[in-house]
Amino acid sequence: MSESPRTRYVIIGTGNRCEMYINAILGDHADVAELVALADSNPGRAAYYQDVIEQTFGAQVEAFDPQALTDFIQTEKIDRVIITSPDFTHADLVCEALEAGADVVVEKPLTVNAAASARIAQTVAATGRQVIVTFNYRYSPRNTALKAAIADGLIGEVTSIDFSWVLDTVHGADYFRRWHRIKENSGGLLVHKSSHHFDLVNWWLADVPRRVYASGGLKFYGAENAEKRGVAVHERGTREDSAADPFALDLRTDERLESLYLKNEDHDGYRRDQDVFAPGITIEDNLSLTVDYARGPVLNYSLNAHSPWEGYRVAVNGTEGRLELDVVERAAVLPAEGGSPVDPSVTEDSQDNALRAAGERLVLQRHWEEARELEIINGEGAHGGGDKLLLADIFRGVGEDPYQRPAGLVDGIQAIAVGICGNESLARGQVVHVADVPLGLDDAAHAAQGS
Repeated sequence: MSESPRTRYVIIGTGNRCEMYINAILGDHADVAELVALADSNPGRAAYYQDVIEQTFGAQVEAFDPQALTDFIQTEKIDRVIITSPDFTHADLVCEALEAGADVVVEKPLTVNAAASARIAQTVAATGRQVIVTFNYRYSPRNTALKAAIADGLIGEVTSIDFSWVLDTVHGADYFRRWHRIKENSGGLLVHKSSHHFDLVNWWLADVPRRVYASGGLKFYGAENAEKRGVAVHERGTREDSAADPFALDLRTDERLESLYLKNEDHDGYRRDQDVFAPGITIEDNLSLTVDYARGPVLNYSLNAHSPWEGYRVAVNGTEGRLELDVVERAAVLPAEGGSPVDPSVTEDSQDNALRAAGERLVLQRHWEEARELEIINGEGAHGGGDKLLLADIFRGVGEDPYQRPAGLVDGIQAIAVGICGNESLARGQVVHVADVPLGLDDAAHAAQGS
C-alpha cells in the first residue's frame, strides 16, 4: 500500500513567529507535512531561516517573493499557506492564497478591520477553501481547565466575567517598538493582542459578543507622556547609553535579533528597536471594555501594557458560585547585568517571592461551600504544552475534541469583532453593536455550514 502524500506548505512572513511552524513541519510532523518554501518581502530574513533550516535539519528550502504567491501555489501544487506576516498584510495574502487554490493557516488576529474581515469571509464563501486561525491560548491547560469547569456546570449559569490582563515593561513595551505601534498596521492592542483574550471568553462561554463599549488611551508610552515625566527619547546612535535605559533595546545584545533584524534593515528600512517614547505611536496602552454577550453574560475587561509584572486574572461569576484563575507569567522585571530581558517571550523569572510567585491557580467556590483548588495538568513545552497540542491539531487533526479548541473563520471573526467594535467605540465614545459592523459573519457562517 502506498503512503499518503504529505501536505505541501509554504510559510509567508519570516519574523519571530514562523520558527514554531518551521520546527513543527521539519520535526514532529515531517511524516505528514512538507515545507516547500518560505516567503518574505525582506529577502534577508528569509535567508536567515534558510540557514537555520540547513544548520538544524540539514535541509534546503526555497525562498520566493510574496508577490509571486499565486504562481508559486499553482506551479508547485501547494496545499496550505501559513501566514505569519504583519497583521495588516493578512487579508491580501489570505484572499490571494484561497483564490489560487490553497487553504490557509493564519496567525491571530485574522485581520485588523471590518472591511478586510468581510473580504476574507466573502472569498472563503466564493472559493469553498478553508481558513484556520491559530488561537494557541485555547490549548493552554489552565484555560482548558477553566473551560471544562464552566461546561461542567460547576458554577451554574454564567452571569459575568471580570478579566484583567497585564503586560510588563518587557513584553508590553515591545509592542511600542515594532510595527504594532501604528494602529493601521495592527488594529491596536484591542485587535492584535486582545483578540487572544476575547477568543478565550467567546470559547469559555460558547457565546458571541453583542455590543461593546470601550475606554482608554495612550497613557504611558509615546512622546507626550515622556515629555510630561521628563523622559528623554533614546535616539539610535547613542546605544552606549542603552544599558542605563531599561526601555532601550540594543539588538546587538541578542545574536538572533541582530541577525534577523538589524543586519537586514538595508532591504526594507524596518527598525525593530524604535524608541517607546518617540513620536508617532497611535495605539493605546491602557484599555477597558464592557461587552454584553448574546445569552446574557457581561464581560468587564482591562489591559495594561506597562505593568511591573505579567499575567492575568479571570473571575467567572455564576448562579451557583465563582471560578477564579490567577496566572503570574513573570513576577518582576528587575535590573540585571546586560540590561532587561531582550526577548519578551522569555517568561522564566528567578525573582519569585511569596507575595507574587510565578505560577497558576484555579479556584472554585460554590455558594455555601469553602473554596477549593481545581487541578491543572500541564504538558511539556510552551504555554503548558498548549503550543504542541495546537501544532498537532493543525498538521494531523485530533478528531473530535470535547473542548472544541480548533478555531475556524467564524471564531476568528468573532474574536476580532470585540476589538474592532472597541476601536469604533473609542473613536465615537458610544456603545457599538456588533451586528451594525459589517464583518462578514453571515458569509463566514454560510461557508462553515457548507463545508
